[in-house]
Amino acid sequence: MPCLAIAMTSTYILRNKVYCATIRIVVDKKASGDEPGDDRRGIERELKRGSLELIVLHLLSQGEAYGYEIVTKLTAQTDGALAVSDGTLYPVLYRLERAGAVDVRWETLKRGVPRKYYRLTDAGRAELAQLTREWTTFAEAMARLLRQPREGS
Repeated sequence: MPCLAIAMTSTYILRNKVYCATIRIVVDKKASGDEPGDDRRGIERELKRGSLELIVLHLLSQGEAYGYEIVTKLTAQTDGALAVSDGTLYPVLYRLERAGAVDVRWETLKRGVPRKYYRLTDAGRAELAQLTREWTTFAEAMARLLRQPREGS
């Protein structure tokens, strides 16, 4: 059976930041369909990429945390649907630190392993509020769009 490939690119702007999501779905009856959720992986990756700052700021609004703790909380609070790796998280944390959205402090435990703890600043709380409003507007618009009847339905 031949493969069917579909590619879709969309661009949207939130707070003067341009986000571009390219979703490519390849359907091959022999190679896909065996694993539930395989077709969602690309979509989830793009959604995470465009929303990580909001996710991290939200998690830090619950209290200060170190990197691995943030990864663990995200995985636990979303039942694994939005799990990210340390390699994905730390660039976001560094960006937020440079932007003044988070403060950091170091703590060395009795075992001698230093941990860098992150906490929201007032600027971070303001950014969280703004990003939350923008994400809510975006999500509501998408929901309205998806409720529209499809052609030929």
